[in-house]
Amino acid sequence: MTIHIPNITAVILAGGQSSRMGSNKALLPYRGGRFIEAIHRQLLELFPEVILVTNNPEQYEFLHCRKVADCYPGMGALAGLHAGLFHATRPHIFAVACDMPYLNSALIRRLVVQRNNADVVIPEGENGLEPLHALYGKGCLPFMEQALEADRRRIVSFFPQVRVHQFSQKLVATIDPAFDSFRNVNTPSDYYHLRAEYTPRDERQRDQSHKYAQLRNA
Repeated sequence: MTIHIPNITAVILAGGQSSRMGSNKALLPYRGGRFIEAIHRQLLELFPEVILVTNNPEQYEFLHCRKVADCYPGMGALAGLHAGLFHATRPHIFAVACDMPYLNSALIRRLVVQRNNADVVIPEGENGLEPLHALYGKGCLPFMEQALEADRRRIVSFFPQVRVHQFSQKLVATIDPAFDSFRNVNTPSDYYHLRAEYTPRDERQRDQSHKYAQLRNA
């Protein structure tokens, strides 16, 4: 039985332009469905509620979750985080981008343990802090709004005004040594590499399941 992490809403941000991909990357075929479906499915195993932040909800009618729009349209990822946090029914959100196929459930569970000790719990990857793989509390809302109204669009711009707990690169490496959790699929090359990397594994898993079923029914 799946045990959900309490008092946290998962938020998927699907507001990017996908300019380098040339098409909406969230809708690309992946693991027998669409790219975003795999992310949604994994988050649904961890959290009792999943919200999709999008200004084009008609594109995601197939996804069975609540869709919400930016309160500050055209203001980037910070506006997406704000919308997810504003509409969440839980006191915290765990937010990810719609192009992160390598989410690590063990790492996510370790991060959210710190939710009562900080307003933001954010991991450090090889390239620095990862604000689109992080936890945010409702106490961030007024400071997010101040930043957006002042046209400060960088996610970290409101961090000095809240309690931030950084999950160090060293700690991340104990769970995800290759830092795969923070890898994005931004270009056609990234996508083809992902398909090549995962298709053989998926085929092996299907073969193993088929063999197990044959043995069980023998």
